[in-house]
Amino acid sequence: MRKRLVAFCTVLLGLAVLSSPGLGQQDKSKRPSPPAKAECKFAGGKMITVDYSSPRMRGRKIYGGLVPYGQVWRAGANEATTFVTDTDLTVGGMAVPAGSYTIFAIPNPDKWTLIINKKTGEWGIPYPGQADDLARADMKVTQLASPVENFTIAFEQAGGSCTMHLDWETTRASIEMPRKK
Repeated sequence: MRKRLVAFCTVLLGLAVLSSPGLGQQDKSKRPSPPAKAECKFAGGKMITVDYSSPRMRGRKIYGGLVPYGQVWRAGANEATTFVTDTDLTVGGMAVPAGSYTIFAIPNPDKWTLIINKKTGEWGIPYPGQADDLARADMKVTQLASPVENFTIAFEQAGGSCTMHLDWETTRASIEMPRKK
């Protein structure tokens, strides 16, 4: 009986250690693709927030290599990239109501497609499917003057619009996101 009690207590202690915050879990800031955040603030305090993991180039061929052309990509690494807006937007001519979403992209050499997906809380892959898409919009592609080592999502705010930029390697994919009037 005593052996069973010791074994039971050992298992219980092990479960307690693994479920404790910070113990048994990987420190996200020490990942090869650490967490990052991009925000765009509109007048009146409304904003767009994107949380993503920022992979590194590390000498690899990115687009057309690590990230294949013509296939859905999670626009980052690790957990799915989240897109939260507390104001209604227009993205590629389509209405995007205030809410929480997941974003994906389909990169191509001359044009990208941004996917705003209604399903949230999943790991970055596999893509949940077109049935859950809220919107798909064309992104403008330009070449950067010098390579960007860390995948970066950033915003430019002008008037009532935010332009989202996805920069990595020597590619910038951009899309304007005005507040819906």
